[in-house]
Amino acid sequence: MRINRTTQVVAASVLGLALAGAGLAGPAMADDDPGINVSVNIEPTTTPGQLSMTVADNNGVSLQENGSDAAARQFTGTLPTVTVTDTRSPEEIPDGEYWAVVGQASQFVATDDPAKTIGPEFLGWKPRLLSDSSTGAVSAGEPVSSVISDGTGAPEVGLEGQELLVSTANSADEIGTSQVNADLALRTPVDVAAGEYHSTLTLSLFNQS
Repeated sequence: MRINRTTQVVAASVLGLALAGAGLAGPAMADDDPGINVSVNIEPTTTPGQLSMTVADNNGVSLQENGSDAAARQFTGTLPTVTVTDTRSPEEIPDGEYWAVVGQASQFVATDDPAKTIGPEFLGWKPRLLSDSSTGAVSAGEPVSSVISDGTGAPEVGLEGQELLVSTANSADEIGTSQVNADLALRTPVDVAAGEYHSTLTLSLFNQS
């Protein structure tokens, strides 16, 4: 609580009267009023740490045909860099808590005909950890392939709720900044209808215990 104190200085005039034939002592001089030293110790402002995610500035990802074969037409691109920053202290993180960045692609829809679609199960990715300032408690998610196999042995499940970046359950080791991106690969049937298609890839940061 802050207390406001206002000090008022009142000036008083002293009138000296002289009586004929009588000597009067003048007013006594007051000792100097000693000053009072006022001090304060202001502690640095502290704010709780937080867990946050950002995506590098981008204009979207334009997939280009690359690596098509007899089994599928393939279109590839690179996900913009995703950064997860944890500025919390170990005391602010409950025991056993962990987090994960999860990607979910929507259906690809043709601009010239909404009836032409390509499901998110045809889009796969290979996450790649770019940097990690924690003690190694963060790792890239597992690669997943289109339902049309890419021949790497990755699970053929498509990009429907897959992990891009994950932490362990050791709160003290999770603190820091980690960056990740991913190689994207859309593998469609060879007879896919021609057209310009658009999808939305949603990245969500989940904090769980």
